[in-house]
Parts: sequence; C-alpha cells; structure tokens
Amino acid sequence: MFDAPAPATVDRMLAAQQHAADQFGLRATGHRVWGYRGRTLSGAAGPHWLRVVCAEAGTEGGKLWDGPSTSRALPAAVPRPDLFRIRDWTTEGYTYRAELYAFAPAPIVSPRPVLDEDPGLPETWWKEMTAALDALADVPPPTDRDAVREEYLRRVIPEFTGHQVDDVIWATAHGDLHYGNVTRGPHILDWEGWGRAPYGYDAATLYLFALLAPTTAARIRTELAPVLDRPEARTGLLTVCAQILQAQERTDFYAELADPVRAYLTRL
Repeated sequence: MFDAPAPATVDRMLAAQQHAADQFGLRATGHRVWGYRGRTLSGAAGPHWLRVVCAEAGTEGGKLWDGPSTSRALPAAVPRPDLFRIRDWTTEGYTYRAELYAFAPAPIVSPRPVLDEDPGLPETWWKEMTAALDALADVPPPTDRDAVREEYLRRVIPEFTGHQVDDVIWATAHGDLHYGNVTRGPHILDWEGWGRAPYGYDAATLYLFALLAPTTAARIRTELAPVLDRPEARTGLLTVCAQILQAQERTDFYAELADPVRAYLTRL
C-alpha cells in the first residue's frame, strides 16, 4: 500500500518479521506490503499471512493496536482472514505484535485506495460485499471504539465542505474501506480502525473513492442505494468528503479526487 520506509526502519522491520516467522515455525516469502511509515509489514508466510505491527515501547495498546484482535468478535458473515495466533515482544525500544492469519488474502482490488479504472468485479463480489456491509451494520455500535469521533466530524465537515451536521446516527463500520483493503474474494482487510462511525460511512468510502471510475461508481450507487439513499447516510457521505479534502490540502493525498468530490458536494 505504501512505499518502503527509511532504510533503518526497513532493516528493523525485516528483522522483526524474521523473528516472528521463526516463532511460528514459518518462512516469510513473497511480496512485502508496507503500512504507513513502516508501522506495519505484511506478507505471505507459507500458506498463511503474517502481519507485524510496531510501536515505540510504552506506546503500544489502544484502538489501533488492538483493532485486529478485537475484530475477531464480529460476525463470521463479515468476510475477513481468520486471525488465529498473536505474539508480542519488546526489543531495543520497540514493541512488536505478530499476527498470523489463516490464509494469504486473494489479490486486492487495487494497489491504491482510489480506483482510477473499472476493476471488472464479478457479480458475486457485489452480492457478497453488500451482504458483508449489512452484517456489519447489524452489530450494535461499540461504545469503546470510535472509527470516527463526533467532535472531529463536527469540526471538519463545516470547514471542508461548507455543510452543517445535524443529529448523527451511528453504526458499526470498518472505518477504512477503500480498494486497497478489499480483495477480489471479497475479503475485507486491515481492521485496525474499526468501530463507531456515522451511518453509511463504509458505503460512502467505497462510492467516493470510485469517482474516477464512473462505471464502478455508478454500480456502487445502485447496489448500495438502500444505504446511501437514506437521509441518515448524509453525514457519512459528508464525513468522507471532508476527509478527502482535508488530506488533499494538508498532505496532497487524494489530490486527484478533490475536484470530483467538490463537484459531488454541489449535488449533495
């Protein structure tokens, strides 16, 4: 998903990956998948998938650290690789967590979060993704995990979209459901940030991150109309719009999406 980090971080994380593989009696093979600034390193390990996450010693824990492990309580109807072994250790000022998943995920829909062309997803993908989002929405919103904080959305929506926020209807969400976190299976990956979010937030992410691929965006708008057309989904849509525009302004992430999102806001 991200470029390799600085060489010192690469060396440290590769050593951690090797240590984790040794602990599980496996060998890390295949393509390396880096997380943001080298915080995570993932890849195949035999028939399994090995993910290593790190934090400075003493700062581990909390929502992002525990997200994948706590997501195991979500319904089996939400398709995701089964996390079945965890190992933690600390060395040289860093704490690491190794997560071993039951299988290596199928190819992701896109190497980037944003679609820039129609990926040609099969009919089964649409049916299973819709069912997965329905199953996730049936989970009562957690009181101890926020994918999106209310104070945040009430600040950024007016600032970046010019719209106001009324009452917020909350639902359980993956929280980062872009095309680099969904396989062609489909399986949903990267559960670090799952939790409470405005209703329709995941569906809004899939839709808005496909605006550069009009065929896919139109299909999403049709398939997820029962969610996106509900009045309470407006806050979820506005939240994702605001996040895209905020990222574009501050880091130049999603720069290519900024104009399509602004055009969409004029119709919202």
